Amino acid sequence: MSNVAYDQVEVGTAIPEQRFPIQRVNLIMYAGASGDFNPIHWNEPFAKAVGLPDVIAHGMLTMAEAARVITDWTGDPAALVDWGVRFTRPVVVPAEGGAELVVGGTVTEKLDGNRVAVDIEARSNGEKVLAKARAVVQL
Repeated sequence: MSNVAYDQVEVGTAIPEQRFPIQRVNLIMYAGASGDFNPIHWNEPFAKAVGLPDVIAHGMLTMAEAARVITDWTGDPAALVDWGVRFTRPVVVPAEGGAELVVGGTVTEKLDGNRVAVDIEARSNGEKVLAKARAVVQL
């Protein structure tokens, strides 16, 4: 059950911004969990050879962290009933310092059945990494 009440949420309600550090070790752990061992996510020479600036985070990892902002806000992972994004830029993860993914959102529409639409903004290194990132949440 969601901790957020439908009647207390209005269009324009801000979803608290969160920051997610991403280190290369996180990419290795995600590769093991997901089975996605594409070398662009762990092998710097390979990533650069195929034209990337460095190793990049898995798109699904980026998408999952963005969804976590919604599930943390509601307090209920089952409240997220629809979720879609378009990837605009990769999250580049340098060996030194790693990367940071910054994610927040805004309620953009109240829907039937105690549902709301939330637009998500995700940035890394000051650049937008997701577009058309929209969640439907059952409150």
